[in-house]
Amino acid sequence: MIDYDESGVLVVQVAEGFLLSEPIRPYEGDPSLYFLVQARGRWGSVGTTVETWNGDGLDTFLASLAGDFRGWQGARTWHSLCDDLTLSAEHHSGGYVRLTWVISDGALSEEWRFETSTWHEAGEDMRTLAADVRAFITSVAD
Repeated sequence: MIDYDESGVLVVQVAEGFLLSEPIRPYEGDPSLYFLVQARGRWGSVGTTVETWNGDGLDTFLASLAGDFRGWQGARTWHSLCDDLTLSAEHHSGGYVRLTWVISDGALSEEWRFETSTWHEAGEDMRTLAADVRAFITSVAD
């Protein structure tokens, strides 16, 4: 669900305690788009800044999953420019999609890594998530 937090920052709540927030384009006319990804729980929190070029097609990836609501075999994956966010999707019986989100300090050193899974109904729930992420990515001017 896309919304604004109590301080007026744009966020996409993917699941309870898992957020994308604060999209920013630090350089005018440059395709670089940064945003925060955070996971919060009872015992702590982890987060990092994700670097992309115009979102690296995250919204398109999610939309393709929604379009294939009848299912697919195996895992489909997406990753950000510097591999600080990786997403894997698997279709399960009963019409559900498991998204596995991996947050790390990047592919080169990978000193730390956090992984969590979220479950979404195939079809409308995935279409909503894709639309929310698209609105989030396009919320900052080029």
